[in-house]
Amino acid sequence: MSKRYALFFDIDGTLVSFKTHEIPPSTILALTQAKANGHHVYIATGRPPIILTNLGAIEHLIDGYITTNGALCFVGDEFVTCQPIPKSDVMTVVEDSKAKGYSLIVVGKKDVAVLDPTGDVDRIFQQMLAVKNLDKASPLEEVLKQDILQLTPFFPADYELQLMARLPQCISGRWHPEFTDITANGADKGKGIVAIARHDGLDISQTIAFGDGGNDTSMILQAGIGIAMGNAIDELKHQADYVTTSVDDDGVLNALRYYGIV
Repeated sequence: MSKRYALFFDIDGTLVSFKTHEIPPSTILALTQAKANGHHVYIATGRPPIILTNLGAIEHLIDGYITTNGALCFVGDEFVTCQPIPKSDVMTVVEDSKAKGYSLIVVGKKDVAVLDPTGDVDRIFQQMLAVKNLDKASPLEEVLKQDILQLTPFFPADYELQLMARLPQCISGRWHPEFTDITANGADKGKGIVAIARHDGLDISQTIAFGDGGNDTSMILQAGIGIAMGNAIDELKHQADYVTTSVDDDGVLNALRYYGIV
């Protein structure tokens, strides 16, 4: 294939297996070959930079990052986009979490604060998802002095609808039944792809996005080609141009072969 593509990958459930918490060898091989063939590799994740700790095997291949679901995008040391949540909406969620007693991760531009009265952050992020570096969290009052890029409250979908009605300047992207990611209006992975593509001089038709969760919907729809993993939620599969096999069954490699990238 002579056309040069920008490949955008979600992390959890797409690049990294939920079972092993590692990138499968076939995926490492596929991305290595894609880079050798002249394509670009980007990360598109809900994770903030502080917990991008599971990409060591492919870090040397990555050209840029969409983090915090599109609120912070960067290439090298250059910020491409930075869209903070209005402070009024930030405080609405912080005060609600304290009043209702649910856990909350507050993501600032530099640091992260963790409120974990229920133990859900530890149980899900550290034990189930093997997320590292949350032990480096900062005090809430210090993080609130920064621009806040993302709020991750731990509550079910039915309460999410109630709270989002009070946050007119925000959107929500849920990729796990027990928590959601809240960002400012205009900050999602799809808009992150547009910003990165423009920055790197690529037409949107030259983009391919891979994902598995609800917060991947915007980029699956926005990209020139949207690919859902075999382990993706059904709603995402219905939106995708192509459904590959699961992350644990060579899904990335199979899709890149299908489209002639490798």
